[in-house]
Amino acid sequence: MNGQWCGEYSGTNKGYAIIDIDDMGDHYEGVARLDDNNKDLPATFAFISTRDKAAITTPDVFLAPIDRQTGLVRPWDEIKDSYPGVIFSAKVIAKIEQTEKSLDIEWETDIGSKGKAVLPRSQSNLPSSYPAMEMGWREFKSYVSDLEHRRYIFRGQRKAWRLRTNFHRTGRANLNRFINEDIPTLYRHLSARTRHIFDLNNPDQNGAFYNLVQHHGYPTPLLDWTYSPFVAAYFAYHGTTNAEAAARRGEKVRIFAFDQKQWRRDVNQVLNITTLGRHFSVAEFISIENERMIPQQALSTVTNVDDIESYIEDWEKRVGKSYLKIIDLPVEDRPHIAKELSIMGITPGALFPGLDGACQELKERFFDL
Repeated sequence: MNGQWCGEYSGTNKGYAIIDIDDMGDHYEGVARLDDNNKDLPATFAFISTRDKAAITTPDVFLAPIDRQTGLVRPWDEIKDSYPGVIFSAKVIAKIEQTEKSLDIEWETDIGSKGKAVLPRSQSNLPSSYPAMEMGWREFKSYVSDLEHRRYIFRGQRKAWRLRTNFHRTGRANLNRFINEDIPTLYRHLSARTRHIFDLNNPDQNGAFYNLVQHHGYPTPLLDWTYSPFVAAYFAYHGTTNAEAAARRGEKVRIFAFDQKQWRRDVNQVLNITTLGRHFSVAEFISIENERMIPQQALSTVTNVDDIESYIEDWEKRVGKSYLKIIDLPVEDRPHIAKELSIMGITPGALFPGLDGACQELKERFFDL
């Protein structure tokens, strides 16, 4: 049952539901957000905790309103004047059944309203549905050089994985739990190891803290991008030795090119990861305690969406525009490409200031890796 489930619901009201559920060992726990089609009504937030891990369960679910003006959960007494004549239910009894492809839900609230939904699971574990442009290195250099400067951002991956954050790759989905449990624990442990004490109530510093732990390997709902297609190429081949590249002949590494300029114009950008609705937002955080950001020409995307590619594809179909392009390069070309990137100054020592980057660069030089 764990994962992200999204789709339309119907009944007394109609709208769009997003349910994020984590496996807690002996039961499931998560949150639901219901966005009513009637925008004169508040949206609904629900905390879900099943009694066990049976396929069918009927937990009592307590509800809270989401203020449409802020997208945040608020006590009903604080916002009810903004919704005159509305009675907001406090509790719902829900019947949840997981099938092979969907989460089937029926519910009835304490004020008698009813609803049902068949929510498909996120498809993020499937191969990408985007067609990839297969190129050689020379063709790639020509292609990216013709793109409008800084209009696109780039991301390199060792394999043709679908776009997905490391947080969602772990199988977790509940970002409220991430904020309320993971972040305070990280903050307590890391504050002794950073020169700067982050103020997590400050949006710039909060984003910088997320970015810092992301760059040091902790799974977050961020994705790393760069303004440089050649830095992206470095990361696409990073971690693969020349011997491994030769053994993987015929395979590809993948580079994403995302039109962030047009996306920012067309799509509302939201940096609060637990806000109402799905979002995929571009962010440039300040580089506190993070010396890697400047040489990597780095920026991030922030999202509460598990299946990012399907979300972008939905927008492309809706507005008739193209935002995402995918380029595949031959993995066996790694020795030549790494050499040329080194001539450009794109090396581990440059991208990872400090001992790790210097040792990695010298290892590649002296061991011909």
